[in-house]
Amino acid sequence: MVEKYYDKDCNLDNLVGKKVAIIGFGSQGHAHALNLMESGIDVVVGLSKNSTSRAQAEEFGLTVLTVEEAAKQANIVMMLVPDEVSADLYNEKVAPYLEKGDTLMYAHGFNIHYNLVIPKEDLDVIMVAPKGPGHTVRSEYERGFGVPSLIAIYQDATGNAKETALAYASAIGAGRAGILETTFQEETETDLFGEQAVLCGGVTALMKAGFEVLVEAGYEPEMAYFECIHEMKLIIDMVVEGGFANMRNSISNTAEYGDYTAGPRVITEDVKENMREILADVQTGKFASEFIQEFSAGKKIRFLTTRQKEAEHQLETVGEDLRGMMQGLSNKK
Repeated sequence: MVEKYYDKDCNLDNLVGKKVAIIGFGSQGHAHALNLMESGIDVVVGLSKNSTSRAQAEEFGLTVLTVEEAAKQANIVMMLVPDEVSADLYNEKVAPYLEKGDTLMYAHGFNIHYNLVIPKEDLDVIMVAPKGPGHTVRSEYERGFGVPSLIAIYQDATGNAKETALAYASAIGAGRAGILETTFQEETETDLFGEQAVLCGGVTALMKAGFEVLVEAGYEPEMAYFECIHEMKLIIDMVVEGGFANMRNSISNTAEYGDYTAGPRVITEDVKENMREILADVQTGKFASEFIQEFSAGKKIRFLTTRQKEAEHQLETVGEDLRGMMQGLSNKK
């Protein structure tokens, strides 16, 4: 059974007298820094001198330092930069300034789990991973709510690593929604698998396939887009609110019957076997190796060419036209 914690189980005093450095000011970085600051935590942001985010962070009233200076001043360093650059940044500009008893933090276990970063044994190494994008972490905090988060302990050199993780999670608002304890391995492998097989890779491939089947059968692209892509959010919102049962209780009997009869014909045992292969690539580190190789080569092997190809698909043009009709969607990207 996964351990669950809330604000009542967390003590922000574990962060008193400590300085937290947020390295990066992207989606997660800006949310963590602002939420920590408004929770009364001493926080600085570490950015390169030519970072385009420096002015924005300063406008929010945050203290902005270079990455090296932030790491030098801080007792707790949270690495919130993309996975593909995190290891080099840590090894070159953070690790030299961490002292015995300091805390190294991540919001995703990728670099630690795949040994891209080998932290010194005298550091606490922990993870606080909100289960939502940074803008939601921020907006929910501002509403007085929070986004559920995971915590994990990789190294507990001081004996206080878990207390630090709980305090940090509470300070960014997670204790209002629930904090679950996991491991770096479990978070990394389930996160990568979920993104690839279901949330991003699986869902977009399924929607695109449905769109193509209808268009190839002679139906209007606009109808195909509405039925296979636009309405996906309506279904997912019902699942998030109350599970599959809530969704099935909300749709027509026709749709529910089709769910039961057609779903297993689409997601066959062959599909599940493909998913098992994807999971194996994650577990063995094959995917991580390919990912790092791709970015070391300047994203020219597959990443940028595939991005361009997908952007040119008919469904993107049709979708843009239809969103232009809908108030509240036309300006969203």
